[in-house]
Amino acid sequence: MNSESIKILVADDHKLFRRGIIKMLSEYPEILIIGEAENGEELIMKYFQLNPDISLVDISMPVLSGIEAAKKILDTDESAKILFLSMYDNEEFVYSCLVTGGYGLVNKNIMEDELISAIKKIHTGQRYFGKEFNYEKLNLLINKFESVHKKETTEKKSILSRREREILQYISEGFTSQEIADKLDISLRTVDTHRTHLIQKLHLNSLSDLIRYAIEYNYKKEG
Repeated sequence: MNSESIKILVADDHKLFRRGIIKMLSEYPEILIIGEAENGEELIMKYFQLNPDISLVDISMPVLSGIEAAKKILDTDESAKILFLSMYDNEEFVYSCLVTGGYGLVNKNIMEDELISAIKKIHTGQRYFGKEFNYEKLNLLINKFESVHKKETTEKKSILSRREREILQYISEGFTSQEIADKLDISLRTVDTHRTHLIQKLHLNSLSDLIRYAIEYNYKKEG
């Protein structure tokens, strides 16, 4: 084992894709795969067991999404370097990963040499969200979304009940439905009903949209 190797933890719920990434990265002597995870909960456990230099994390995973798991990891270890993987790499996904604290986002269709380059850049403390997103463009992107979300948050917040705002807060902190139910002393079914109402009230399309909105909502509130 080379002490200078970049230690990587790979988290993806699709076994074939995960094994393919591991096999490909293992061919590079400067990279050392130290573990793998198939869901967000396992990612958190493996992260603190193995202490990777970089975690390569699929955004969409069961139990806890990559975004939720990353938030929990970063709450404890602010220095964690997380490179997100997704089939989508549009501006909204880039912004969501940025406000979560991610070091980068790459499309799953990325070319091998670009992935290796992204890993090396992140290892040195740089961020990587694609060739088109330089430092200046990332700042412009943040300003753009902050301006839009500030207006939307003010408008949408007024239509939410106190309990819905509580649940939105817990979602932003990465808690599961069961954990929220336990904290609020309500049933799991009630939490799921509130989640459904939040998606409807906020004109969102899915749970992943709600998670992204919750993270942004909490980020704006704390800012």
